[in-house]
Amino acid sequence: MTQRKIIIIGAAGRDFHNFNTFYRDNPAYNVVAFTAAQIPDIAGRKYPAALAGSLYPEGIPIYDQNELERIIKDLDADECVFAYSDVHYTTVMGLGAKVNAAGADFTLLGYKHTMLKSTKPVIAVGAIRTGCGKSQTSRRIAEALMARNLKVIAIRHPMPYGDLAAQKVQRFAVIDDLIKHQCTIEEMEEYEPHIARGNVIYAGVDYEAILRAAEQDPNGCDVILWDGGNNDFPFYKPDLMVTVVDPHRPGHELAYYPGEVTLRIADVVVINKIDSADFDNIQAVRSSIEQVNPAATVIDAASTISVTSPEAIRGKRVLVVEDGPTLTHGEMKIGAGIVAARRFGAAEIIDPRPYAVGKLAQTYRTYPNIGKLLPAMGYGEQQMQDLSATIEKTDCDSVVIATPIDLQRVITINKPCTRVEYSLQEIGRPNMDDVLDDFINTMKK
Repeated sequence: MTQRKIIIIGAAGRDFHNFNTFYRDNPAYNVVAFTAAQIPDIAGRKYPAALAGSLYPEGIPIYDQNELERIIKDLDADECVFAYSDVHYTTVMGLGAKVNAAGADFTLLGYKHTMLKSTKPVIAVGAIRTGCGKSQTSRRIAEALMARNLKVIAIRHPMPYGDLAAQKVQRFAVIDDLIKHQCTIEEMEEYEPHIARGNVIYAGVDYEAILRAAEQDPNGCDVILWDGGNNDFPFYKPDLMVTVVDPHRPGHELAYYPGEVTLRIADVVVINKIDSADFDNIQAVRSSIEQVNPAATVIDAASTISVTSPEAIRGKRVLVVEDGPTLTHGEMKIGAGIVAARRFGAAEIIDPRPYAVGKLAQTYRTYPNIGKLLPAMGYGEQQMQDLSATIEKTDCDSVVIATPIDLQRVITINKPCTRVEYSLQEIGRPNMDDVLDDFINTMKK
């Protein structure tokens, strides 16, 4: 049988998982390359032989996605598998057209061949876009389960920015584990809030190995909580699927891949941020839910905010720092920091773009619609240095930090600061407690 030559189009996450679950030990296929997008400094590396298996003793090269058409022809690829998330449908099919024009087939793998089955009950949290409020929803669920004396092990969608072989299975139980695993800002933003609340979180590259380690965690495990990334659907088969939608971006729930998948497979849909969204936009999102998943339980929720030092905002010229990916491929124009600046009476929100240096200046060129916000980009040491330098240069009175971690712990900020914290607050019934009580009763049967 002739092997089909495969290129996996990815962004150092879903692509590696699809390879591990579907292609790695399958002699019918020869994965000749990965391509990389969204995440800096991935292209030019290799998916290592230690993870790639016996069929790939030399590992698998990773190219920049911009080289896709050339490598299809140079490697005589038969098929390209699209495998990353938070992408508009026109972009996905634009890539499909390029692939087909270069002579290869274009494929999207579904969950039948990529979801792994756990021996423990699984609650999965996803969203229709980056920045909807997945993380705060995951935290709310974890806290509610822990309050019911259940031992929760969270598993985060991959963020493999370092040594891939070393990151095969990562366990985070204390803050020092973030240092041990040399985490970037992006990783700390996702892991630290779980650690701070007392539950263990796993991540890495090989999600079969991660799942089996989590099931046998030394602290015990009653429930696996899948904390999704971007708008991807879960790597594990959920017993309860929770999807978060965003009325600040009405229509996106039916226009981005694979966000619509997460909406269609949801048992529960959380309409977040209704405290700061327009009524018409909320109704538009409700209509979309009714159109594609009328059987889902719908929870209304607010993204409540608090600030540590209101005096650092009131009457001040402030620089607002928001979560990086939410502003870049998430395309958000407003986040918790902007909401806080407006509510607490900032005199002016300062535009950081004239002050941006290094890789941050490049980020603004790549994503020109970010606007008057500073993305907390920290995929590597240089980006962290550039972030600190940009804050230092910006002519402002104070800094509003609206990232899930305290940036002052990881970079130097020589200006007055206040942190913005945000949490999920359900409004009316049904609420998350109703959903979880039903879930736990089902677990016991």
